[in-house]
Amino acid sequence: MDEPTALITEWPSLLAAFTVIVGVIYRLRASPAMQGFFRVAPPILWVYFVPMLGTSLGLFPKSSPLYDQTIRLLLPPGLVLLLLSSDARSLVKLGPKAIGTMLFGTAGIVLGAPLALLIYKAWLPADTWMGMGALSGSWIGGSSNMVAIKESLGTPEGIFGVMIVVDVLIGYGWMGIVMALSAYQDRVDRFFGVDRAVVDDLNRRIADFQASQRRPTEFVDLAVVVAIGMGTGWVCTNLGAWLPPVGSIISAFGWTVILAATIGIALSFTRVSRLEGAGASHVGNLFLYLLLTTLGAQADLRAVLDAPIFFLVGATWILFHAAVLFLGGRLLKAPMFLIATASQANVGGVVSAPIVASVYQPSLAPVGLLLGVLGNILGLYAGLLCATLLQMVA
Repeated sequence: MDEPTALITEWPSLLAAFTVIVGVIYRLRASPAMQGFFRVAPPILWVYFVPMLGTSLGLFPKSSPLYDQTIRLLLPPGLVLLLLSSDARSLVKLGPKAIGTMLFGTAGIVLGAPLALLIYKAWLPADTWMGMGALSGSWIGGSSNMVAIKESLGTPEGIFGVMIVVDVLIGYGWMGIVMALSAYQDRVDRFFGVDRAVVDDLNRRIADFQASQRRPTEFVDLAVVVAIGMGTGWVCTNLGAWLPPVGSIISAFGWTVILAATIGIALSFTRVSRLEGAGASHVGNLFLYLLLTTLGAQADLRAVLDAPIFFLVGATWILFHAAVLFLGGRLLKAPMFLIATASQANVGGVVSAPIVASVYQPSLAPVGLLLGVLGNILGLYAGLLCATLLQMVA
């Protein structure tokens, strides 16, 4: 299906449109009459879905220089500003349970792929296993792993292009479901017999810390917050390009993300963390929300008509991941917050995991970021293992 010319194509117009979308959605969220609606369908879901709908209707293009540049421009400063306001010492308390939940999610991706291929391989091209192997990298940490595994396997461009569409529609469609489930987290936790004491205590500690630092935002505060975020992001981007890549595991942008996370955590131990009182995390979240609009705009609902069997494969794969993850969460008695965050840390990586975490527990976006970084590290190894299993099935 040929892509028609979008109504809005110039990047300044696209950026303005996406900024307006975020503003309108959150203004509606603040309306008392809309509280019930947004409790069931969180605002972040619409931040993603509205641009996707706009692309499907021909309003926005599926590809634009803005989309690639937004990731590199807004992700590093967004990560720094989110992490500098975190209580890093308290986050350690989530360690074993959070990592265990994350690993269950990874296992679901690795084992779900060969299962889905086994079910549908009679209707699929012979090289599908290579495309699914590449996609497994994206679903365990992010797109940098996807590209690395694609190059390692020699995946043909044709099947790789199909898997990109599956990645966007199924991956981010799952993200929408995960965010919508946040309205039921208390019920799930009660059903699993979860002791929420650690999460509630951590959420309360960070919320109290942020509240104790809260003050009216002066212009100088906002200027310093943006300067630290953008300046540190620029430094991390340039250092990442200068540092040597570690094989196919850590690319230049991988170094950028690692550096941004490290600097953000380091700043949380300094007086700079007091900038949370002036809304540092709000600015960081705004950067990530604008980034999410560009991700949503890259998904076109009409693409489902081109290759429906591949979307059936992707849906089966992601459902197996969810089943394994919920089973692991039940065994570990992990709260729904950790199950959802671990899932998005696998499937979405460092870009969207903090957003999902903040939907469930507003103060705990840094947990999503840290799990996303872990997924980025695991992705290449686990993805190559998944590709090996796929080859055996094929």
